[in-house]
Amino acid sequence: MERAARIVKKNKYSSKLFSDDDVARAIWPAAVGNAIAAHTSRVKLVRATLVVEVEDLIWQKQLFPLTGQILGRLHRVMGSDVIQDIEFRMGVPRRQPMRAQARQSAPVQAPAVVDEADAIRDPVLKKVYQLSRKKASA
Repeated sequence: MERAARIVKKNKYSSKLFSDDDVARAIWPAAVGNAIAAHTSRVKLVRATLVVEVEDLIWQKQLFPLTGQILGRLHRVMGSDVIQDIEFRMGVPRRQPMRAQARQSAPVQAPAVVDEADAIRDPVLKKVYQLSRKKASA
């Protein structure tokens, strides 16, 4: 990846084809590694600052002290020192794609009506409750 970045930078037509933003986005996984790249997204170059979205506050706090090391790797891989600073921002949580539920072939039956009097264990009290409920609803 380092050689490819250098070849692209040396070519006189590369500035017309690839912006520094495109190059930074392309080399980000090679510069930081797959573990960090998996928890970051939306790499964008704003002036001389590389803005990187991270998953949460924990990743932001863990990556901030590594800014100097990451800048050094970016300069080495990119072949230039266009990027002067890195800003880690918390990204908006993304919703995962939802999949449709598979339809069941058997129709769903309605649950049987449950009588609340069935919870009463004493048969006399149960009968009194049922009669009083019947009398109240009439």
